[in-house]
Amino acid sequence: MAFVITSACKDEKAAECVEVCPVDCIHGDEVMYYIDPDTCIECGACEPVCPVEAIYEEDMVPEEEKEYIQINANFFK
Repeated sequence: MAFVITSACKDEKAAECVEVCPVDCIHGDEVMYYIDPDTCIECGACEPVCPVEAIYEEDMVPEEEKEYIQINANFFK
């Protein structure tokens, strides 16, 4: 199960997650960063470095943030 970046990243874009990702699966646009679920190796390196705690394991995404599972996936389609 991949990691997911949620709404706390919006307009924050601190980029620590991008720097630590060993497989370059985190990319962004002008709004926020997204994790490619097909490339993520579930190493978890991104989660602890996020200064706004926007990154969750897919099965741990809070209910009110569940839409970001699909938002992350759609970014890479």
